[in-house]
Amino acid sequence: MRISRIYTAEELNVGLLLQLDREASNHLSRVLRLKVGNPVTLFNGDGVDYHGVIEAIERNQVSVHIQSCQSHNLESPLHIHLYQGVSRGDKMDLTLQKGVELGIKEFTPLLTERCGVKLDPKRWEKKVQHWEKVIQSACEQCGRSTLPKLNPVIDLSIALEQTDSSHHFFLHPDAKHSFSAYSDAEPTGIIALWVGPEGGFSDKEIEQALNNNITAVQLGPRVLRTETAALAAVSVMNTLWGDFK
Repeated sequence: MRISRIYTAEELNVGLLLQLDREASNHLSRVLRLKVGNPVTLFNGDGVDYHGVIEAIERNQVSVHIQSCQSHNLESPLHIHLYQGVSRGDKMDLTLQKGVELGIKEFTPLLTERCGVKLDPKRWEKKVQHWEKVIQSACEQCGRSTLPKLNPVIDLSIALEQTDSSHHFFLHPDAKHSFSAYSDAEPTGIIALWVGPEGGFSDKEIEQALNNNITAVQLGPRVLRTETAALAAVSVMNTLWGDFK
């Protein structure tokens, strides 16, 4: 039986009897229908899995007794930082969810000229909180015990000035080369991947990127949707240099 994994922001230690929050408790007791005595794995992003059993279920609260812990490293050898143009609807959720599964270590949502999402600061804050939960849920599912970092939403022009990555690639359907042209590079340090929103980067933004020594690459003859492009690119990088080899 697959043991359920639950993220919690609480400090975890062997021997602790932890009362989970309402959302996690409802998920275990009402969605998964677990019972007292069932095993559960907790993690808080520190790279360790904490194994325990359900000690009590009382209305909207589940208590878990942590009995052991184990370092749990499923991290990709690549430190990929995805700079993703914010997309509409649930496309951004999909990119974050699958990006976590593919091993991305850092996300930065970008505001670009063709970004179709316009929100005030308070709604952006709620949006980022939602994205954080998407990342946590994806870690629960795929087995990662280290949470990828989610940075604040930022304008593309500012992000280009602040980045400290060692290697930069931005996706452009008219680029002359694909990732295979750089297969012998064996990049070290942070790899920055820049992906535009629906409609891609504007000509002005492409020029900005090229002026910042960012390498343009393409993913074949077909134009990919924004939610497909980043995931395809990360899969290629994992195949060339990461843990798909």
